[in-house]
Amino acid sequence: MLKTLLLTLLCGWASCHESQHMTPEEKSVIRDQVVEMFDHAYGSYMKYAYPADELMPLSCRGRVRGLEPNRGDIDDSLGKFSLTLIDTLDTLVVLNKLDEFEEGVRKTLKDVRLDNDVVVSVFETNIRVLGGLLGAHVMADMLRKRGDRMQWYQDELLHMAKELGHRLLPAFNTTSGLPYPRVNLKHGVVSPLSRTGTESDTCTACAGTMILEFAALSRLSGETVFEEHARKALDVLWEKRQRGSDLVGTVINIHSGDWVRRDSGVGAGIDSYYEYLMKAYILLGDSVFLERFNIHYSAIMKYISQPPLLLNVHMHNPTVSVRSWMDSLLAFFPGLQVLRGDLKPAIETHEMLYQVTKQHKFLPEAFTTEFRVHWGQHPLRPEFAESTYYLYKATGDPYYLRVGQSIVEKLNAYARVPCGFAAVQDVRTGTHEDRMDSFFLAEMFKYLYLLFSEKSQLPFDIDDYIFTTEAHLLPVSLSTTQAPCRPNATDAPPVVHEEDPFTYSCPSVQTLFPNNPSFAKTIRDGYKYLTGVGRPFNSIPVREIELPLHDDGMEPVEFLKSMGISLTPMNEAALGEARGLKEHKGVYRVKLVAQLSQAVEEEEEVVPHIVQLISPPFLGRTVLTAGPAKFGMDLTKQEHGVKGSIVKASPYTACGPIENADQLRGHIALALRGDCMFAGKARRLQEAGATGVIFIDHRDGSNIEDSPLFQMVGDGDSTADLTLPLVFLFSREGALLTTALEEHHNVDVLLLPKERQLGHDKPEQPLGVNIKFRLAGEGEAAEGPTLEFVLEKGEMLLEEEEEEEEEQGEEQGEEEQPLEEEGQLVGDAESQRNCEKASGADDEDTALCDSPAGSEQP
Repeated sequence: MLKTLLLTLLCGWASCHESQHMTPEEKSVIRDQVVEMFDHAYGSYMKYAYPADELMPLSCRGRVRGLEPNRGDIDDSLGKFSLTLIDTLDTLVVLNKLDEFEEGVRKTLKDVRLDNDVVVSVFETNIRVLGGLLGAHVMADMLRKRGDRMQWYQDELLHMAKELGHRLLPAFNTTSGLPYPRVNLKHGVVSPLSRTGTESDTCTACAGTMILEFAALSRLSGETVFEEHARKALDVLWEKRQRGSDLVGTVINIHSGDWVRRDSGVGAGIDSYYEYLMKAYILLGDSVFLERFNIHYSAIMKYISQPPLLLNVHMHNPTVSVRSWMDSLLAFFPGLQVLRGDLKPAIETHEMLYQVTKQHKFLPEAFTTEFRVHWGQHPLRPEFAESTYYLYKATGDPYYLRVGQSIVEKLNAYARVPCGFAAVQDVRTGTHEDRMDSFFLAEMFKYLYLLFSEKSQLPFDIDDYIFTTEAHLLPVSLSTTQAPCRPNATDAPPVVHEEDPFTYSCPSVQTLFPNNPSFAKTIRDGYKYLTGVGRPFNSIPVREIELPLHDDGMEPVEFLKSMGISLTPMNEAALGEARGLKEHKGVYRVKLVAQLSQAVEEEEEVVPHIVQLISPPFLGRTVLTAGPAKFGMDLTKQEHGVKGSIVKASPYTACGPIENADQLRGHIALALRGDCMFAGKARRLQEAGATGVIFIDHRDGSNIEDSPLFQMVGDGDSTADLTLPLVFLFSREGALLTTALEEHHNVDVLLLPKERQLGHDKPEQPLGVNIKFRLAGEGEAAEGPTLEFVLEKGEMLLEEEEEEEEEQGEEQGEEEQPLEEEGQLVGDAESQRNCEKASGADDEDTALCDSPAGSEQP
């Protein structure tokens, strides 16, 4: 029996193990599928969009900045420089599409201009365009040196990269050395023609994610100015860290170096700053970057990492969590932890993210600590695939191949459209957005292809390169083959932290889990049913609880008593009879004195609000459904709502100093979502004198029918100072409002909860109009207001009555009867035209003509 049981267990383990195993043939099939998906996406861009910056996969056309509705900060990536092509060039080489690569390089040299009069994001242009040019140059140079391809290439891409670098350099002309967030490619920053340079704040990642591209440009071109500026920006961020916690904030003033937003995490706003400290050490061999990274990393693991969660805390008081949700950009962090050699928390966080994707198909742009959707968008971000690739390469665990397979399947099932792949507007509804960002081609397909490829199947040795944050390839040989710039120096002495075996060395698989292929699985199993998806039903009423009974030296019974739990010895024989369990010594019956429960946050109901247009010609008939805010004035407590005329903010995003404060004062401001937080926009507009704010979604085509209503949230800091009313309109509803403003200039609106909209509480019923008809005597003049009905030739306005009924009516004193009993109007449109022709009617009577049935008079 013992042998049989042992064999059964071994077979069960083997079966389970086999289910995760992936044969070379399976990997090859999935790899070919990835290539086919890439061909569909890249081919659609080249066919329908090139030379535009991006493809609009639902419209099957290119997105050209200025010709499509403004999307706020998202459009700062677009510079009329064929962004998607440049971002994709080195991906073509990774996928062994060398003919397409050579053709793409020729197109870039022939068609792309970098001196366009357009304002772009310094951060996005650096990682996507400068990084794309450098990665493509590195690939072209490698192929040229092999002797079989690109023999015509004369470093043209490097010259373009150097030109672009010089166009970005004016952004660093600040007193602190931190760069402006935006620059005009043609005119720089401070030129009157630049239409930029007024910004005073930038995000930490925006300033701290320059060193790889700028240092590589300096090393390849011989011009040290680029690396020097990038190093200076990193020096400033290091100096400005909170010395008590060793954390940095999210937004910093580029002139004073003061922190504007003090929340600290590893997601949006900070993410790639930490990534570039580690990778700058790998690329450049300068240990100062590793020292800084290790100090920051210790702080992250102490305050931010609460496995499997990665929370945001206040940098000056890091024991305080500042929000109850996480953003999807932190999905890169497990991959960075793999580079650091810290596998356990990497596996834990990655498994948590995988469970969220199982629940929602994709990672929502933000999700709560209870794994509910906070922001439902998914713009096809690649960070989860990136961490999956790193974990597979570190562990060799085929489980991560299955995770990658699920990514491929979900992209094909839920994002693929006839003209490419479309971003998901909301993971809860599955609706699409007319958007395919360049990073989808630059990163997603690169990581997925590498995940299912063996090193021997790649056209070069991938270990000779490091990935930038946009997955562009830079050779690690730059640290030895090219002259370094002036090294940095940390402020001495550096803070001494406890070191582990991987503080100054690359991780070793054998050291991490020697002869233990189930290492990763044992960690993952604890988070298998984290979100509740796939949890099996367990009818056994016994549950094991592991408690730290000896951690503080207390006796077990006394320790549990302090928790409100009393223990009494249990008869072992009785236990065996009652539960059918194996006998154990020291078993206790547990009596719960205090009720222990896990608080479950209830879904918060979103109260719909409205923007009701009340000025002529709308007169309350145009009503737009809006979302509320969790801060500012509570409109549910305002009996009559808030009324005012609307004025468009300048800048429209309200993320810089308000330029039209005189026009906004005393009015309700219109502001575009994006570029900065709702609370920051509201605070600037309130200071400018606005009496309310209507935010309009920057996502083109979003609307109330396809998108669930949500409440706007603050920025983590106190919003008690905000007292003005705030509502949110989706893009399509917002377009109706802005069109009304353009056409009529003076538009008054009413902001209030939907249940109290103007006229909503009155019964909706057709208007009844009693009209008396009589024949006037010849030459008799009408007295008072008169309605005149004009008969057109060939039309019958009133049906003929029986003479007897008419005489009966006269005998009854010409008693008034409802119109529908006396006769019937012929045709609504014609009746309206007749009404407009009537003469002698005053304004009130004309209003009766204009009002459609069922509407109410203002």
